[in-house]
Amino acid sequence: MNNAANESAPHLRPEVLTRISRLELRARRIVEGFVSGMHASPFKGFSIEFADHRPYSPGDEPRHIDWRVYAKSNRFYVKEYEVETNVRTHLLLDCSGSMAYPEHPGDGAAPGDPGARLSKWDYAATLAVSLAHLLVLEQSDAAGLVLFDEQVRAQLPVSAKRASLMELAEFVTRHAPAGKTDLVVPLAELAGRIPRSGLVIIISDLLADPEALIDGLQRFEAARHDVIVLHVLDHDELEFPFTDRTLFEGMEEKGIEITTDPQSLRDSYRRAVQQFIERVRGACLDRNIDYALFSTADPLETALPAFLANRMHHVARGRIRR
Repeated sequence: MNNAANESAPHLRPEVLTRISRLELRARRIVEGFVSGMHASPFKGFSIEFADHRPYSPGDEPRHIDWRVYAKSNRFYVKEYEVETNVRTHLLLDCSGSMAYPEHPGDGAAPGDPGARLSKWDYAATLAVSLAHLLVLEQSDAAGLVLFDEQVRAQLPVSAKRASLMELAEFVTRHAPAGKTDLVVPLAELAGRIPRSGLVIIISDLLADPEALIDGLQRFEAARHDVIVLHVLDHDELEFPFTDRTLFEGMEEKGIEITTDPQSLRDSYRRAVQQFIERVRGACLDRNIDYALFSTADPLETALPAFLANRMHHVARGRIRR
């Protein structure tokens, strides 16, 4: 990757991409009659969709001529089709204000600098871009991106074109986390908007009502999507390492400030966080949905390959749902 590409898309991190290049992200569910994501299938894309018209050229098959267009224009045009790939993946990336923690993680280091501490946003964005790279460049599949907070904020359509990967990576870089977290509206909207069964990957700190997430998961399940939940939390949120009297400020609701002795809260805080994680994990397991917790203290070049390898192992053992 050249320096120019790294500057415009810092979440494309070579040390991560190299480690996942020989792994796969397979869907478990039987989608529309075929095994989604199993490239040994004799079907090279199990459906085709109309893409565009182009002028007829000698040698084109007459069966591709669009006679309706000819009737209107008295000119020959042929239909062009785009073959769909086995996996259509929708990456749902949380861009709410809480994802900006910590606000100054690397003391001036860029997101792409190896070894720099990443904010939850940069960690999650790197996860999303790395998975898109794996799907599009390594597997010749298709990926799209949705940014959400309390609403759907921005969206890139699903595409298998190589050029779309750089567009996706640059698209993430142009956005910064802001707004409140609310999973009810965006997940309900997206569950109804995604046209047919595919792979849905939710990447978020999930700092909202767990029942809202569960409701969203049920909607995706009802639409027969294969769902993965990647739960990204900062090391501080998991371990609460603060020692001195500390001022805590709200990141999504300005003006909320609490000064307290963190040592007196540590045990009860960590219990509450663990209960929250187990609630989310249990809700996913009950629905046979893959769940993985990522701490920003864990280098992505080891954490992401470990998750993918584990998923490949379970899919290869035949845990494919109908």
